[in-house]
Amino acid sequence: MAHISNTEQFRVWNGADGHHWAEHHLRYDTMAAGYDDHLFEAAALGVHSRVLDIGCGTGQTTRTAARIARRGQAVGLDLSEPMLTRARQLAESEKITNVTFEQGDAQVHPFATDRFDTAISRAGVMFFADPVAAFTNIATAVVPGGRLVFTCHREPGESVSAIFAALAEYLPTAGLADLDPGVTDFADPDQVRKVLTAAGFTAPTATPFETRTILGRDCRDATDFLFDAQLRSFVAGADETVIRKAKSAVAAVLRPHETDFVRIPARGWLYTAHKPARG
Repeated sequence: MAHISNTEQFRVWNGADGHHWAEHHLRYDTMAAGYDDHLFEAAALGVHSRVLDIGCGTGQTTRTAARIARRGQAVGLDLSEPMLTRARQLAESEKITNVTFEQGDAQVHPFATDRFDTAISRAGVMFFADPVAAFTNIATAVVPGGRLVFTCHREPGESVSAIFAALAEYLPTAGLADLDPGVTDFADPDQVRKVLTAAGFTAPTATPFETRTILGRDCRDATDFLFDAQLRSFVAGADETVIRKAKSAVAAVLRPHETDFVRIPARGWLYTAHKPARG
């Protein structure tokens, strides 16, 4: 399609990964739900808000924004057509009429000028090919004086590090250093402030938070899903015996976190900034 800069991410999210997220949207949304309170409290949406949700995926945060802005409008933008198809189905089933979804790359998408008073994202802005260019383009869509609010991952805590350590016992090439560079870059608040300032936003803030994410019903269920989801690229092509041993090691790490579900600490950053008002 036209207006795509990050062709690699477009390929990924319109392939197996995008279909996996679309199929398992409830699971992924449950894992990310702890970020939502922080995001929407900072966004401070009103009933007439016009909201852009960047990297909206299957649209949970877009639909939440639309419910709050019931006399306004929410637009979700994402690269992934499989995820957007699911987002549209969910919005229709929930009878949310003030929400729309558009496929596009926020770095080069032809936004209408001054269309939104608030731009939000739940961990959807970490993978731009050129972050400064992307946020500069997003700024064109935001009214003067409008807000930008998004969450990103922080450096992993002990629990997440322990999962990778267990995995690395059997798959030495798998580790935190192999995470996408975008995750690392946006875990550095100084780097993000520089990006936002260069893109023309003002008063950037970074607030750390910690929540607890639900990985599964029990340690076996959580482990199986992790190996099918976030850890899939690390175990691709590995011997089945090695994978079974790695799963046992990861399940042992998760077992102490079993309560009603498997819940582990998840660390994030809440970022905010403003587009300057007209002088």
